Amino acid sequence: MRYWYYYLIAALVIAVDFITKKIVATRINLHDEISVIGNFFLITSHRNTGAAFGILEGQRWFFVVVTTIILAGLIWYMQSVRKTAKATLLTGLGLVFGGAIGNFIDRVRFGEVVDFFKFNFGSYTFPIFNVADSAICIGVGLILLDTLLSAKEEKKQAAAGEDKEQREHGQPAS
Repeated sequence: MRYWYYYLIAALVIAVDFITKKIVATRINLHDEISVIGNFFLITSHRNTGAAFGILEGQRWFFVVVTTIILAGLIWYMQSVRKTAKATLLTGLGLVFGGAIGNFIDRVRFGEVVDFFKFNFGSYTFPIFNVADSAICIGVGLILLDTLLSAKEEKKQAAAGEDKEQREHGQPAS
């Protein structure tokens, strides 16, 4: 089961993303806002035809093609590391996979993505995002964390191997 749990994580992300977008799209008028924490955190109804932070707006088919390639690459990579990867990497991949599919579904069906989390920091408003975007960001963070921890572990193992080799040849360890 360990080999497939990241698909369960992806399915959970897709379901939560779909449900939250459906609620926002059907119950909140476009550009209306509901305060959660004063003016700092609001739920709003926004549509994004671009990528993160609204870049490349109106490039629907570009995103569909690129996302299809990325999803195929993720499936291939998840399958190739499923027996050897640590939970941190598998969880990160599952989150990225689920988030990518969540936004992909919106782009294919509607040509835009429903965004609704809005954060204001004084006069600065952070770009509005959704559950899929959050999953992708957290997933990328976990993948980076796994990469850093793996590199540190490999460096430690290499140093231990050098020390062992030096002891076997009668040289003092460094």
